[in-house]
Amino acid sequence: MANPILVEATRGGLPESRHRGAVAITDPDGRTLLALGEIERAVFPRSAVKALQALPLIETGAAERYGLTQAELALACSSHSGEPRHVEAAASMLGKAGRDAACLECGTHWPSNEKAARQLAASGGEATALHNNCSGKHAGFICVACATHVDPKGYVRPDHSVQRRIKGVLEEMMGVSLPEAARGVDGCSIPTYAAPLAGLATAFARFGSGARLSRDRAAAATRLREAVAAEPFMVAGSRRFDTIVMQALGDKVFTKTGAEGVYCAVLPEQGLGIALKCDEGAGRAAEAVMASLILAFVPLSDDQRRLLASHADKPITNWNGIETGRLRVVGELAARSKT
Repeated sequence: MANPILVEATRGGLPESRHRGAVAITDPDGRTLLALGEIERAVFPRSAVKALQALPLIETGAAERYGLTQAELALACSSHSGEPRHVEAAASMLGKAGRDAACLECGTHWPSNEKAARQLAASGGEATALHNNCSGKHAGFICVACATHVDPKGYVRPDHSVQRRIKGVLEEMMGVSLPEAARGVDGCSIPTYAAPLAGLATAFARFGSGARLSRDRAAAATRLREAVAAEPFMVAGSRRFDTIVMQALGDKVFTKTGAEGVYCAVLPEQGLGIALKCDEGAGRAAEAVMASLILAFVPLSDDQRRLLASHADKPITNWNGIETGRLRVVGELAARSKT
């Protein structure tokens, strides 16, 4: 069965491209409130689960031991743009654990933020692992290793104690087993495990509500959500969807992008978790779907509603600024987001 069309791009009023995908919204018990498409099909969540991977940073006492700030905790949950504040926070996290950028095993790339990349190049600087969008997450892994008296070297390997701990957390949060056959390698070299969208949504419902979690884990989840709500810039960056939405809505939502059209979110007041996947991996479509779901399920002010609506149905323009079409959710998503 093909997944439904969730988003279309138009030109001259006619559909030019269509994006199919699946959406799961569940409560902490795994009860499904919305299912579109094949929500039991396993997908690689990639960076969408970084907040879950950061739970050991709190649970092991690493955050307390090293005095990590709200901004640094938010960075541990991030896919950041490599802007100066992101880079400084990642370096600070490592320094507090007695390490430096040489310890990072995430690889190097230039900042994804164009302004930051141009400024770095103009200054004669070179990209380092600190500019990698996953450097905050990796700095968090190194802090966990050091706080638990484990050599961080090789922390990206699936047999390292840090990654074994994280795999256990993911399984407990989702309520599913993650077999080795479901393991791949993420862009930043850590293991990534394919899991059903329904399980991912359940994990985020628990992350947002604390239901079905131990007291310590619920407290860890709360601390991470509070950090992200206080420092949404650290989770993404300038002009990025996650930062824009969380700056506007505060603790009403937690959203996190993943690669290849995956998105996850928490609606804490509703006690719901969201997981979605656009089949062909289009980030533009995944953002439109997430905006429409927030519109449908979260009470919003008029200004907040206008902001989300501008992402669920937005103009496509050419290089002269002429509107050539729209990128918009369709079908059930469009109907729900307008009620």
